[in-house]
Amino acid sequence: QLQASGGGLVQAGDSLRLSCAASGRTSRYYLMTWFRQAPGKEREFVAAIRWNSGNTYVQDSVKDRFTISRDNAKITVYLQMNSLKSEDTAVYYCAADSSLSTALLRIGAYYSYWGQGTQVTVSS
Repeated sequence: QLQASGGGLVQAGDSLRLSCAASGRTSRYYLMTWFRQAPGKEREFVAAIRWNSGNTYVQDSVKDRFTISRDNAKITVYLQMNSLKSEDTAVYYCAADSSLSTALLRIGAYYSYWGQGTQVTVSS
């Protein structure tokens, strides 16, 4: 089970940290990822982290502002979002899978496990 939290209403330029806590069989979560979906738009990849190696993958458009990290003890993944912009407004979802190649990890359809979304609204 994946539990996302940390969303909210902020002003442009503010920061937020999203959390995604995993429970159950942790071997399911060797790859944990954040996606987002803005109103009227398709879901898009934001960032991913491989649990064992710590390798991270971040969408180019946010990589200067967003950081993904993990807490092994808490089995939790974080998305630190800085310098938020109005275009970051979306529902953010965490997803997980046991293993996906670098070529596939940006595609939501390949993920087996999803958490509920958390709304991030950035006012300009």
